[in-house]
Amino acid sequence: MAALLLLLPLLLLLPLLLKLDLWPQLRWLPADLAFTVRALRCKRALRARALAAAAADPESPESGCSLAWRLAYLAREQPTHTFLIHGAQRFSYADAERESNRIARAFLHARGCTGDRRGSGRGSTEEGARVAPPAGDAAAGGTTAPPLAPGATVALLLPAGPDFLWIWFGLAKAGLRTAFVPTALRRGPLLHCLRSCGASALVLATEFLESLEPDLPALRAMGLHLWATGPETNLAGISNLLSEAADQVDEPVPGYLSAPQNIMDTCLYIFTSGTTGLPKAARISHLKVLQCQGFYHLCGVHQEDVIYLALPLYHMSGSLLGIVGCLGIGATVVLKPKFSASQFWEDCQKHRVTVFQYIGELCRYLVNQPPSKAECDHKVRLAVGSGLRPDTWERFLRRFGPLQILETYGMTEGNVATFNYTGRQGAVGRASWLYKHIFPFSLIRYDVMTGEPIRNAQGHCMATSPGEPGLLVAPVSQQSPFLGYAGAPELAKDKLLKDVFWSGDIFFNTGDLLVCDEQGFLHFHDRTGDTFRWKGENVATTEVAEVLETLDFLQEVNIYGVMVPGHEGRAGMAALALRPPQALNLVRLYSHVSENLPPYARPRFLRLQESLATTETFKQQKVRMANEGFDPNVLSDPLYVLDQDIGAYLPLTPARYSALLSGDLRI
Repeated sequence: MAALLLLLPLLLLLPLLLKLDLWPQLRWLPADLAFTVRALRCKRALRARALAAAAADPESPESGCSLAWRLAYLAREQPTHTFLIHGAQRFSYADAERESNRIARAFLHARGCTGDRRGSGRGSTEEGARVAPPAGDAAAGGTTAPPLAPGATVALLLPAGPDFLWIWFGLAKAGLRTAFVPTALRRGPLLHCLRSCGASALVLATEFLESLEPDLPALRAMGLHLWATGPETNLAGISNLLSEAADQVDEPVPGYLSAPQNIMDTCLYIFTSGTTGLPKAARISHLKVLQCQGFYHLCGVHQEDVIYLALPLYHMSGSLLGIVGCLGIGATVVLKPKFSASQFWEDCQKHRVTVFQYIGELCRYLVNQPPSKAECDHKVRLAVGSGLRPDTWERFLRRFGPLQILETYGMTEGNVATFNYTGRQGAVGRASWLYKHIFPFSLIRYDVMTGEPIRNAQGHCMATSPGEPGLLVAPVSQQSPFLGYAGAPELAKDKLLKDVFWSGDIFFNTGDLLVCDEQGFLHFHDRTGDTFRWKGENVATTEVAEVLETLDFLQEVNIYGVMVPGHEGRAGMAALALRPPQALNLVRLYSHVSENLPPYARPRFLRLQESLATTETFKQQKVRMANEGFDPNVLSDPLYVLDQDIGAYLPLTPARYSALLSGDLRI
């Protein structure tokens, strides 16, 4: 019915649209319409699930938060269906329900709650409920911390695995908030994260205990409940959570304990990468978790699919999109603790994987692997993710196809997402009026020099024209809210724009520049912080990288801007990794950039490395590389500088470096 309602006005307007020469966009109308119908059905299904949970018996597990009632439903409807494959272990949906119930009851014990209904539910103290053991009792984590309060935050410092999932689900069922802490954090950054989200407890993997030992005095001083996920600890004040959970029954937990008072309430904290400072704890609402149940449905994934997930669970892509998205369709997920390009296709073949989720440079690692038999005999039909560069996209399809790539765009704390459901290479989504009717957003003109949107005489922002880079913004509303970050309100001040198109309106600022082409396809242009100015012109790092990546002797390229004494703006620098067994050809490289890039966009410096540094979510390190600069007296990597007078890249020796600083070497 929804399809007919949308199709009828389009048919009536068809003669006018053809007369206005809108065929470039009309040719994609069937795909736009099909996705719109799928999105409307998905929204309707999620709404029906939420209403059913609200109407359920409060004592029933299917009346709690979305994680609780969805898992309880799947455990009842398809108890033997495999939910999780982890190494040689397999867990059904019934197994997941039982394991998380035990964890939930262990945390309820720490809350001093029996689970008998005497109060008003989540966020309030159960009237007459049993109080937790006195301070120092092992059930409270073996610390002097007070009992966990309803809605308290428990931080997880765990690798990707079954324990992470059972504890996360169990915390949700017990009416407690979870904070996903990046596993590499220690010392100051770790303590900052725990303080910023207001953590009352920390659950850590026993394998991290040795590296965390210097932090334990500070953790104890914070009054945290401390649990480990195993018995291999003799450290005072740290209890074995899994042992405590094993003593609990695996019966369902009453839903009222986790039912949110408001769907906008925060239920989870996910930390942003903190590339320009310490990580920020993004607030994730119950609404967002519910919406993420529809992710794989929107991607065309089904219950029968097997999804391969090798992303960190403390990242939104791994937890909310990968795990919650899998729960949304009741499929099977193969969880790999750490991505391995050499084992990928063998894993896919072994587990009959049909869908895998990527991020950042993951696909590039695969195409750079030597050929294997497994890559020719697989069942993968769909790759879903974000951050796939156009050159890798083409190579990936040519080598591993036929399969579909569905590139998406989104942010942990954002209120906008895009889907390239057409498979158009290089695009991150569509900007059709149908799509924007369901997921509204705009591209507005942006001044790279001032770091602010360009406004007209009335003080309002202006939409971009096709082909013009613009700042992606989305209206903030009840349906697409922005909750900000835990801590001071100033943390979110740069994320909101006011009076964008009308006085009083509020839009979320993604900080990303995108381009919409003549056919309505969206292309990622650059991060506002990555684009730099040189010789009075804007340089987009992605565009320069795409040009250099076409050289056959380069395997990886990272473009960033560096400050040069005596020069305004930033000069382009390229970190390069060679494709074995090729050698660096400086003559070809100079000729190539001269032919394909305007003078201001040509990299002034080159840095040759064995491999390029990435974050744990496979994103290139730009800020760190820019801060390291180009001083040959400091860096051990081979460095080169563009000599404008000679027209060639030359080794950047200490003598040339001094000449550059004195102004004798022109760049």
